[in-house]
Amino acid sequence: MIWLITGITFLATLLLFAALFYAFSPTEVNIPARLSRLAGISTPLVEEPGFGNRQRDLVRDGLASVAKLLPPPSTKNVSRTQLLMIRAGFRSPQAILAMRGFRLLIPVVAVATVFLTGVYRVNEFVVPVAALALGYLIPDMLLTWRINWRQHRLRRGMPDALDLLVICVEAGLGLDQALMKVAQDMRITHHHLSDELQLVNLEMRVGKSRIEALHELARRTGLDDIKSLVAMLVQTERFGTSIAQSLRVFSDDMRTKRRQRAEERSAKTAVKMVPALVFFIFPALMVIILGPAFLSIMKQLIPVVQK
Repeated sequence: MIWLITGITFLATLLLFAALFYAFSPTEVNIPARLSRLAGISTPLVEEPGFGNRQRDLVRDGLASVAKLLPPPSTKNVSRTQLLMIRAGFRSPQAILAMRGFRLLIPVVAVATVFLTGVYRVNEFVVPVAALALGYLIPDMLLTWRINWRQHRLRRGMPDALDLLVICVEAGLGLDQALMKVAQDMRITHHHLSDELQLVNLEMRVGKSRIEALHELARRTGLDDIKSLVAMLVQTERFGTSIAQSLRVFSDDMRTKRRQRAEERSAKTAVKMVPALVFFIFPALMVIILGPAFLSIMKQLIPVVQK
C-alpha cells in the first residue's frame, strides 16, 4: 500500500511539473527558425509572448468586452482618458476600453464583496455607498499612481540621456541622429525614456517636423523637465544658436536638480521617521525599560495594600 501511495504521489508531482513547464513555455513551435537554422540561413529573432503576457492580454480583452456593454463616451472624455493612458505607458487601442471595463467592474466587485462578507450589517446604507465610492475611485487612483511612477522613471533617466545627447552632438551627429543613438543606448538602463525617444524618431520618419514631434513628446509625457527641454530645443532651432552649448547648460541644470531632489528626500527622512518612532519604537522601549521596575514596584506594593 505504501508503494502505491508513493507511486501516485510521484506521478502527481511529475504531472504538476510538466503542467507548469507547459504553461510557462511558448505554445507555438518556431518552425521557420528551426528550418533556417538547419539550412544555415540567419533569421531575425522574434520573441513569442510568454505565459504572463498571454494572461495579461486575456484580462485586457475581457475588460474591453465588459466596456462594450456601456454606451460610447463623449469625444472629450475619450481624448482625456487616452492621454492619461498614454502617460501611464498604455498605447494599445484596447487600453481605453479595458480602463472603462475596469471602472465598471471594480465598483460592482466592491459592493458584492460588502454584501457577501456581511459587512453591510454595520450600516446598511453607509457601508454599501462607501464601497461603491471607493470602487469608483480605485481605478483613477491606480492610474494616477502609474502615471507618477512612470514620470519618476523618466525624470531619473533625463540627466544620463542629456549627457549622452551632448556627447553625440559634440561628436558631430545631427540632433535627429543623436536622438536615435540615445534611444538605442538607453534601452537597457532607462527603457521608458528610450521608448519615448524612439517614438519621436518614428514620428519624424513618417513626416512630422522636429518641432511637432518634440511638442508631442512634451504633451505625451506631461513632465516639466521634458517640457523645458523641448522649449529649449525649439528656441535653439528658431534662433540658430549652438545646440551643443545649450544642451550642456541644460544638462548641468538637470544634474543640479537631481542632486537637489535627492537632498530634499534625505531631509524629509527625519520627519517621516517621527510617526514610526512615536507609535512603534518608543512604546516598545518604554515597556522594556520601565517594565521590570513596574513589576518590582507592584510586588512591593501589593502586600502593603492587602494588609
